[in-house]
Amino acid sequence: MTAKTASLKQVGVLTFFGMTVAIVASVRNIPDVAATGWTMFFYMLVATLLFALPIALMSGEYSGMFPRAGGPELWVTNGLSPRWGFVTSWLLWVQMFPGMVMVSSVIAPLVAVSIGQPELSRNGPFTLICILVAYWAVTILNLFFDMARLGGQIGVVLGLYLPVAFMVILGIAALVKVGINPGSYLGTGSTGLLPFTAESAGTLAFFASIVFIFSGIEMSSVYLPRLKNAAKTYLRGIFIALAFMFLFNTLLAFVTAGVVPLGKMDLNNIAQAPVIILGILGLPSWIANVFAGTVLIGVFVQLSAWVTGPSKTITDSARRGFYPPRLRFWKTNHLDVAPTVLLTQATVISLFAVIFILIPSVNTAFLLLVTATAIIYIVVYILMATGILRLRSTKPTLKRPFHMGNNRVAWIVMLVFLITVVASSFATLWYQGWINAVIIVGITVVLTVVPLIIFWKRKPSWASDVTRELGTESPESEATIEPSPEPEPGPAASAVL
Repeated sequence: MTAKTASLKQVGVLTFFGMTVAIVASVRNIPDVAATGWTMFFYMLVATLLFALPIALMSGEYSGMFPRAGGPELWVTNGLSPRWGFVTSWLLWVQMFPGMVMVSSVIAPLVAVSIGQPELSRNGPFTLICILVAYWAVTILNLFFDMARLGGQIGVVLGLYLPVAFMVILGIAALVKVGINPGSYLGTGSTGLLPFTAESAGTLAFFASIVFIFSGIEMSSVYLPRLKNAAKTYLRGIFIALAFMFLFNTLLAFVTAGVVPLGKMDLNNIAQAPVIILGILGLPSWIANVFAGTVLIGVFVQLSAWVTGPSKTITDSARRGFYPPRLRFWKTNHLDVAPTVLLTQATVISLFAVIFILIPSVNTAFLLLVTATAIIYIVVYILMATGILRLRSTKPTLKRPFHMGNNRVAWIVMLVFLITVVASSFATLWYQGWINAVIIVGITVVLTVVPLIIFWKRKPSWASDVTRELGTESPESEATIEPSPEPEPGPAASAVL
């Protein structure tokens, strides 16, 4: 534990649980889960136990070995090589391109409902306009204001707490009053519990997007050095957080699936179920307008806070000489954000948003975007899993305050995880049709190959040129493993599966 870490207040199980949930909890993917009907329980169990849990376990081991700032990029650099560490930082940035279009598209139905024109939620040109206006607005605001600091808490309250409380309380009341709608995703003609029948196999198209609900959970591991009794607290906190996330998502999805008519789910419209619920309870329709308006503000604020996060890894890489200096990715303003990075990503995101014009169905476009984002992120997780296994062989004596267990346990956990991500990706692509599959695979391959080409073409002069521009000492061009002593005698702290 470093002196800086030791000076911070230690964190207990409940606090760590709250931090973890705050990182991954969201209502954006609830329609995706609800659209699978009764099979939601199968998908959520697989996503929780075979995807999120292994990620949390390997991230805890990584974070204990490398407590410095850096996250997945640092971990993969040390586990595999600087080349793949650079690819990781790049992929964590470019997943924003389809990802932020997907998130921004949520704004369109919220605007439509708040102005009393819900039919606009399925209009492609309207969705495109909302995306462009919203994302460019938050980009410009982030160039002049610290939006993450100004609106972080407001965004969480309006974008998460409010819709959750509304849907849980009123949704349960609606189900108690009239029961499950026979024509809903849970009624007559709905799917079974397992996606292995002719009726339910089509729900596999949502598999990757449901798994994606837990993306980002690896970042909770950064708190491991601050935990009381790190290994036990981390493991208990993760199990509690995953149990909560399972209940949180299945409860909201169950309420949604029980009221939305079969075949009518709007995947980007989190206000669709609340509007129906208000009608069932006989409550005034203006409540839906207020609900959509407040959630709209929350999503907008949260979106503005996400704009600068991944971009900082690009700036760090540029300062280590991985990008041509003329791109000026290394240059930041008074808020420590790089204007050229923010403007570049806004431009590319705008191009991705055109998909809502090219593909007439908003649902189809949304599902394509969320799947592309999930599979790009899955490539990062595959690199992390490969790196953690390699470190078991190349650095067996590296101190691990938390670890998954012995090598056999680690291999089993990672192999189960890799089988899960490959199977979910393949099933999702297969059931979305070959055209969407080709587009998604094409996007993923191109965005993975580009950083390899950049790394191959990089010149030693890039780092020295940036150093000269910054007027600082030469930055480290490669992350290195910090020296760690042999493990102390005594029982090893590990996850017991």
